[in-house]
Amino acid sequence: MCLEGLIGLLELNCFTVEVSVGNHGEGGSDHGGWSRWSCHNQDEQSASQCSGSNRGGKAKVIEESTLARVIFIFLAGLKEKYDEAMRRNDVKAIVVTGNGGRFSGGFDINVLQEVQQTAGNLSHLGRVSVDLMINTIEDAKKPSVAAIQGLALGGGLELAMSCHARISTPKAQLGLPELQLGIIPGFGGTQRLPRLVGLQKAVEIMLLSKSIMSEEGSKLGLIDAVVSPGELMTTARMWALDIAERRRPWIISLKRTDKLESLGEAREILKFARAQAKKTAPNLPHPQLCLDVIEEGIVAGGLAGVLKEEKGFNDIILSETAKGLVHFFFSQRATTKVPGVTDLGLKPRQIKKVAVLGGGLMGSGIATSLVLSNIPVVLKEVNAGFLQQGINRISANLKSRVKKGSMTQEKFEKTMSLITGAVDYAEFRNVDMVIEAVIEKISLKQEIFSDLEKICPAHCILATNTSTIDLNLIGAKTHVQDRIVGAHFFSPAHVMPLLEIVRTEKTSPQIIVDLINVGKNIKKVPIVVGNCTGFAVNRMFFPYTQSAHMLAVLGVDIYRIDKVITSFGMPMGPFRLQDLVGYEVSIEVGKQFVTAFGDRTFKTPLTELMIENKRAGEKNGKGYYIYDEKRRASPAPEVKEIIEQARKNSKIMPDGKPIVVTDREILEMIFFPVVNETCRVLDEGIAIKASDLDVSSVLGMGFPAYRGGIIFWGDSIGAGHIYSSLKKWSESYGGLFKPSAYLEERAARGIPLSAPVAARNFGSRL
Repeated sequence: MCLEGLIGLLELNCFTVEVSVGNHGEGGSDHGGWSRWSCHNQDEQSASQCSGSNRGGKAKVIEESTLARVIFIFLAGLKEKYDEAMRRNDVKAIVVTGNGGRFSGGFDINVLQEVQQTAGNLSHLGRVSVDLMINTIEDAKKPSVAAIQGLALGGGLELAMSCHARISTPKAQLGLPELQLGIIPGFGGTQRLPRLVGLQKAVEIMLLSKSIMSEEGSKLGLIDAVVSPGELMTTARMWALDIAERRRPWIISLKRTDKLESLGEAREILKFARAQAKKTAPNLPHPQLCLDVIEEGIVAGGLAGVLKEEKGFNDIILSETAKGLVHFFFSQRATTKVPGVTDLGLKPRQIKKVAVLGGGLMGSGIATSLVLSNIPVVLKEVNAGFLQQGINRISANLKSRVKKGSMTQEKFEKTMSLITGAVDYAEFRNVDMVIEAVIEKISLKQEIFSDLEKICPAHCILATNTSTIDLNLIGAKTHVQDRIVGAHFFSPAHVMPLLEIVRTEKTSPQIIVDLINVGKNIKKVPIVVGNCTGFAVNRMFFPYTQSAHMLAVLGVDIYRIDKVITSFGMPMGPFRLQDLVGYEVSIEVGKQFVTAFGDRTFKTPLTELMIENKRAGEKNGKGYYIYDEKRRASPAPEVKEIIEQARKNSKIMPDGKPIVVTDREILEMIFFPVVNETCRVLDEGIAIKASDLDVSSVLGMGFPAYRGGIIFWGDSIGAGHIYSSLKKWSESYGGLFKPSAYLEERAARGIPLSAPVAARNFGSRL
């Protein structure tokens, strides 16, 4: 019997159930004695069609909503075929496998998002863990064997674990990654995995969303045998028959206890895991829920654990955390869809060699990203000494991987061989792309791009890594502005996952398509944005630091500010961040924003006072914090006098007294201006869609992913509250808080900030 296409609940296009019928000999044909049935998804009709290939009669077509279709296919489809297999006397055993080289990718996240957006009720789907996994499969009077190839993740692995044995091909990926989406396994995974591999390993796999290969699964007891793809079905069939005929043990995973640690040891494992989860993810409820559900099964038995899991799964799906993470999941996958570019039918050209100008921290990091993806790099510097320093930085980046065990020495040497050093442009005559990563000096960049126009081949992409300078200025002295594009990496470039692709009105769509493909090849998330001061990420977040500085000179303690921001979920507060970035950089970048957006910037005296007092942040171990040899930060008491001087110089404290604010007000006074500036970025067409800015805020600035991104979070607060708060503060503290026209309109009309703006030409703005 074959059931193909658990569309809607499992991501596979084809899912198969085979049942043995009649007698089987050891040397029988591949399909002899096995019956196949199918259930297909009819995409055009939004219907599911189930048919039996060895039975007469017409196919049955059922048209339902997405959620109802899921329920029908999973429960009424698979369960129906299982029930029939149980009734038939000629059926002896069942093999479950996936078609197309994959077993199952798990729960269809589209359904999850649909339920969240419509505040739907998933309680009936929760019965899958009982009605299907336990009653239909695990407690059946005939055994099932899962034949796994490719991958078995999430609900797919949970289905496999409900079978009585699991046979896999080599290198199959196994895991329960649900926690990445703010939910927990919901089809019995929290109960069966500990019983198959032990509690310690199961907790690690679930809490870290860590996948393992089938070979490790075999050692742990999750997989019963690893065989070649050609042997998979034969082995699974014979294994199923051996169980049916009692030549192999009939094992019900949910009732196993031999792999579980003692109750005392189990509680210690869970106690430690809770403490670690609370430390690393203090704002997330689902890791703790997962551990609670696991413990229920350890203490009260597998069935009790399944029931608690069922309730917890249904509850957590509608949590704000899950909504945020699911939104972020889909937003990341939508960044490469660029209207007017990726819908033109253009194919990315092959980038065989890339030149990087500048071997500093950014240039060496960019070069590291490229060679890690086997793209040869020409690294150019002004002289041999600087060139060697750049190569040494790349070597250090790669050696850190060797030290961690993620790269072999042989791979290190092979990767380093992809780098060619240069102190002139001779090697640039056969490169496909150049990425300029020199200091932020307009005249220098203009000179470089004039040289590149003359030397590089006509097809070569000319990219700049500038973080703020207008691309039209950089390319002003060239005649190839259609090939000029921004490739803004974030530091450290070989670690940070975001690539901001900046286009002007003249940038060719082909160049953008090529750079998007390069970004994906080097494992970055590419975001296409328009040309303006700060582009998207830096522009959105320039009020972040400025608001914090205004609060500081208004009398709010800087360490309290940092604590409020890190408690919200940011990796570090604005003052700790400024220590990391450096004060000179902050001042130079700040000048550009004052020039571009002078009506809504706050020029702080504090940074210059810090420099005057010989403080440079992490650079010399003395900033707003004091740093030890391991870069651990602690408050610097002597900074209090500098801050007091800044407050006197600013003269903005009401009646010369510190303002009184709550932690909530601190949070809002720092992030509402960021939301406000993000609204302007959307309104001006610098970004294509709000979800791109959500991804940018998370991957570029560390905004917590579980809050969905800056605009998603703003919508959760409400445009009305953000607008009224900013309007009130602007009346007291000036233009930094002045609400944008976009925000005002959305608040007045009750429209979400994320709702699409009217179509417009994607432009370039200063």
